[in-house]
Amino acid sequence: MKIAIMESLGISDQELAELEKPFEAQGVSFQAYAKTTDPATLIEEAKDADGMILANMPMPAEVIRACPNLKFIDIAFTGVDHVALDAARERGIAVSNASGYSNEAVAELVLGMVLSLARNLRPVEDRCRGGQTKEGLVGWEIQGKTVGIVGLGNIGSRTAELFHAFGAKILACSATVHENAPFYVEQVSLEELLHTSDIVVLHVPLNDSTRGMIDREKLARMKSTALLINVARGPVVVERDLAEALRNGTIAGAGIDVFDREPPLDPENPLLQAPNTLVTPHVAFATRESMRLRAEIVFQNLADWMAGDQSNAVL
Repeated sequence: MKIAIMESLGISDQELAELEKPFEAQGVSFQAYAKTTDPATLIEEAKDADGMILANMPMPAEVIRACPNLKFIDIAFTGVDHVALDAARERGIAVSNASGYSNEAVAELVLGMVLSLARNLRPVEDRCRGGQTKEGLVGWEIQGKTVGIVGLGNIGSRTAELFHAFGAKILACSATVHENAPFYVEQVSLEELLHTSDIVVLHVPLNDSTRGMIDREKLARMKSTALLINVARGPVVVERDLAEALRNGTIAGAGIDVFDREPPLDPENPLLQAPNTLVTPHVAFATRESMRLRAEIVFQNLADWMAGDQSNAVL
């Protein structure tokens, strides 16, 4: 059996070798490749593979359809919208993801973004380095604020827990009602959440119902003093509408880790010129701890699939 690792999993060669060793003892061979978006190269790399492992690189339908031996796609990521699932479904290819690997990493970055924006960390550092004072840059506290979380899955629930520890009131809305939500989470409609929250955090997957969810109309329902944090998927927010809302003071600020396209960004991206906006190049999931956990989940997925007991099944 051949498994193609289509891009780096973010762990050391030694760690990767340790994870591969038990499989190699069973006759499984691994071949690792550098990340590419060229379909012809991807086809050449995976054409003989029985399984492939990838993280967040796009995997188009033409590649999946051109790999006759492919039976399993092991996605080292939570979201799967970058993989052509229709093509995998047509071929009867099993697909698993690495759900749960970045719960802590993403939730902690949300908190970090809010703290940075609330305390004006970037501008006050510039002031300090430039021999200036904090004049006009006094911040505010999370305690006593209302945090609205859109998407109350595992990551959203962890985000709620962290903000609750800071003394914030927690509102949440989700595609389904969570009967076992903690006592401190009040589940409300999206409209009420947007209208009431001082901080709105997006934790939803990208699908037909969430694409463009936060547009000009939704932004206008938010407080003029509110922050929007997007660590979900870029297209959940209409970028130009958000940039306009930030420029005209419809909302006070934003922390954005995801964009319509994966970084590097076009220098003309409107969010790069928007005021009071903290931007990061899709790093919410990326910590040493989460990368190791992700790799462990991916290889456990492979072991379970080989044993006929697929885990973290998407298809």
